[in-house]
Amino acid sequence: MIALVLAVTVVHWADFRAPAVEPQPTGLDKEFRATVRPFLDAHCVSCHAHDKPKGGIDLGRFTSAAEVAADFPHWEAVFDQLKSQEMPPKTAKSQPTKDQRRAVMTWIESLRKNEAERNAGDPGVVLARRLSNAEYDYTVRDLTGVDIHPAREFPVDPANGAGFDNTGESLTMSPALATKYFAASRFVADHLLLLPEGFTFAPFPVLTDTDRDKFCVRRIVDFYQRQPTDLADYFRAAWEYRYRSELGRPNQSLTECARGAKVSPKYLEVVWPLLSEPADERGPIAAIRALWRALPKPADAQPEKLRRGCEKLRDVVLQLRGQVKVKVDNLTVSGMNRGAQALVLWKDREMAANRRHYGGGGLQLKAADPALGPDVAKALTVPAGEPERKRYEAAFERFCSVFPDAFYVSERGRVFLDPKEDRFNTGRLLSAGFHNQMGYFRDDQPLCELILDEADKRHLDKLWEEFDYASNVPARMHSGLIWFERSESPYLSGTEFDFARAEDKDVTSPDKLKRFVDMYMKKTKRSTSKEVVIKAVQDHFERSEANIRRVERAHETAEPGHVKALQDFAERAYRRRLTARERESVAGFYRSLRAEGLGHEDAVRDTLAGILMSPHFCFRVDLPVSTGTTTPGRTEALSDEALANRLSYFLWSSMPDRELLECAAKGTLHRPEVLVAQTRRMLRDDRARGLATQFGGSWLDFRRFDEHNAVDRGRFPQFDNELRQAMYEEPMRFLLDLIQNDRSVLDCLNGRHTFVNASLARHYGMPAPAGKGEWIRIEDATKYGRGGLLPMAVFATKNAPGLRTSPVKRGYWVVTRLLGEKIPAPPPNVPELPADEKKLGSLTLRETLARHREDMSCATCHARFDSFGLAFEGFGPIGERRTADLAGHAVDTRVSFPGGAEDDGISGLRGYLSERRRDDFLDNLCRKLLAYALGRSLMLSDDPTITAMRTRLSRDDYRFGGLIETIVTSPQFLTRRGPGEPKKEGPR
Repeated sequence: MIALVLAVTVVHWADFRAPAVEPQPTGLDKEFRATVRPFLDAHCVSCHAHDKPKGGIDLGRFTSAAEVAADFPHWEAVFDQLKSQEMPPKTAKSQPTKDQRRAVMTWIESLRKNEAERNAGDPGVVLARRLSNAEYDYTVRDLTGVDIHPAREFPVDPANGAGFDNTGESLTMSPALATKYFAASRFVADHLLLLPEGFTFAPFPVLTDTDRDKFCVRRIVDFYQRQPTDLADYFRAAWEYRYRSELGRPNQSLTECARGAKVSPKYLEVVWPLLSEPADERGPIAAIRALWRALPKPADAQPEKLRRGCEKLRDVVLQLRGQVKVKVDNLTVSGMNRGAQALVLWKDREMAANRRHYGGGGLQLKAADPALGPDVAKALTVPAGEPERKRYEAAFERFCSVFPDAFYVSERGRVFLDPKEDRFNTGRLLSAGFHNQMGYFRDDQPLCELILDEADKRHLDKLWEEFDYASNVPARMHSGLIWFERSESPYLSGTEFDFARAEDKDVTSPDKLKRFVDMYMKKTKRSTSKEVVIKAVQDHFERSEANIRRVERAHETAEPGHVKALQDFAERAYRRRLTARERESVAGFYRSLRAEGLGHEDAVRDTLAGILMSPHFCFRVDLPVSTGTTTPGRTEALSDEALANRLSYFLWSSMPDRELLECAAKGTLHRPEVLVAQTRRMLRDDRARGLATQFGGSWLDFRRFDEHNAVDRGRFPQFDNELRQAMYEEPMRFLLDLIQNDRSVLDCLNGRHTFVNASLARHYGMPAPAGKGEWIRIEDATKYGRGGLLPMAVFATKNAPGLRTSPVKRGYWVVTRLLGEKIPAPPPNVPELPADEKKLGSLTLRETLARHREDMSCATCHARFDSFGLAFEGFGPIGERRTADLAGHAVDTRVSFPGGAEDDGISGLRGYLSERRRDDFLDNLCRKLLAYALGRSLMLSDDPTITAMRTRLSRDDYRFGGLIETIVTSPQFLTRRGPGEPKKEGPR
């Protein structure tokens, strides 16, 4: 299996040979020989040639325009150095004239324009590559429905020159990594849970019965807890229906009112008549009608006041209902433990069957609370006459039918004990109420009868059926019965029961079970003459055997369905339609495992692991429309399925969803209108967080900040894990809001808003959201010194050494990440500044940097970014606002930006970037986004697409969606370079 993964890394590599050198137009070549080559000989090759050229740049080897075009990235650096006048260095013996410098720069620009136009739209070489770690995790999440991060043990993915790790240039596969992929596939398979129809995945491994119990029980309990069972909500909905005209909705139906209140229309139709129809003056219905009619009218119905009134009414109902519930006594048998299964399950069934029945006691109710008012007190006063007393109790019958003593029971202790005696035995979800034995009981009849619609009832039935199947509950309960009555009771102490042991695999076989039941029933009849007890034991075993056989049949009939589910899983995992041969290969692999002696479940898990090890899952290979004979070097349109994958991994960093693949299967995705519509849909989806994380996090260099540990927590105790996570989340939410709501990309620079939770709000000095974990948008964050990307704490903290700020790192981040400048690495002998601001002596950090810039070898680069970093000095090492540094010196945030502009702090930096460097920011954003989308380094042939992106921005008020749509409809995105000799241009 590992060999298959490794094999794909060599597929088609021969098709991607290094580009050959192609002749250039005569004019460019002539100008190179006449102007550029003499310039190099006079001013450059003394340092940048021969065996050890400085900076690794050998300019002596270029003899023609074609050779320059084939290695243009070096010449972009030449252009930048000439433009900034950093080269030739000031110490050079000879300096070119301004006209000579300009002539070479003009020639480079002309060559670039010629190359871009000549190869416009070239899709370039996009190598077959494995999924990145993030893509692997996201794909498994969307494939299985659980977010289990199987790639957490993978080594960190390397990035390409553009700073992204989603390219074939960096995503190679080694034998060691393939081994980790295999372990990850097994890890995912351990989360698989077989069901009667197919399989699902749990958020934790489900290899043991207890783990399967935990997963299945949690699914059922979660379903219960999602249901609208709070009576206060129904009383509020009934109130809104009563006053629908006053509330401006005179034509609203009861069903519409229920849906608006997010309660069950079915149950509201039961509750409404009880509240609104005429009733006797005495009884519980009269009491609650009095309370309901006393709720405030719309004119003075403040939301909180109305809510309290509805909750009080609910509490009165629950109190009354608890006093008149049916009480079920325990059954007893001489010698049999009170917690025996037959006895407990009989009691469970009796309680469940009487949830909506009146248990008596209405005539003995406690006096009503005087605070509820005289009408309630009168209604709950027992009448004197016999006819009136009968009507009074009859009202309790209806009251109990409408308001069950429980809609469902999700947790119970040992039901055969007194509740006070067993009050600390909690947390037993869906338990039948046994002692020291596994057992579950379904008790939700009122929920099904009163609240659930037919679809929800079928879903709940299915959850319970899947629980029985996945955990083999009926057979395990019978085994538990035998174990319990041998260890906790003398009831099976006789030798006649020795043939049945809990650990025997055949303990539930028909013959053994029949023999056991016959002997158990004989002993029960010898132990008691109570018909109800004998009937309870007999019913128990009849139900038990029926359930055991039902689950056995389900296991027998499910196997073919599981094989088909594996084939369907493979189709989703491969992210395309399978051929008939591929579907058969999945089934064949499963059958071969069974032939080797593996059980069904193990064979399913191993087959699934094999699917996840397939190159079709682990790798992305963009296939063309036709896989037949093609002309070497020809540009080929992507197939719709390949386009769906390219689009999905661009916008979501994950697999296509069903809707996208259906468009691909219909062959309509390549149509511009369909492609744009799908793109807009996908950008609104929550999975667009993948774009914010993988593109935004890499572009702005905060992607792994949630692991950042450079802060001294002794000096900054407020920087806890919660604040660190909030700092990481802030730019994520900002970018996701920009993406999903198609906002202006200029908000990144000059936006006034941001997003905070309670932890970050405290750090920023803002009002904190009320709810724990809640995030809110702060519309005008500038009054707190925030707004947009620049003042976010994550960037200030990431670009600080821990005990002081770093104008160098912060400024470098601005000019390289936001503006796209290329700054050479510092020389190796640069002296380190003190790590602690307190140890700078009498100098401030600003003054220390000014001395550093006196060194001519440092001044040129530092002049390009120090001023940007000094604008952040109003923010300390963890992005906190400050007026003095850690040494007590007053902070000075005044700066002189490149070009002579002067301003103050972040607001000044924001203004400078917006007014003078906006085009640089936009150009850099376009280039970064295109490189990320294409999964490769940019080439000169991409320049026309960059121009189109800039034009679309200007036309569409700089909205983010326009950038995306320009990319996905570009020739580079829609096509691939065919096999054979590639076009004559190297990457930039």
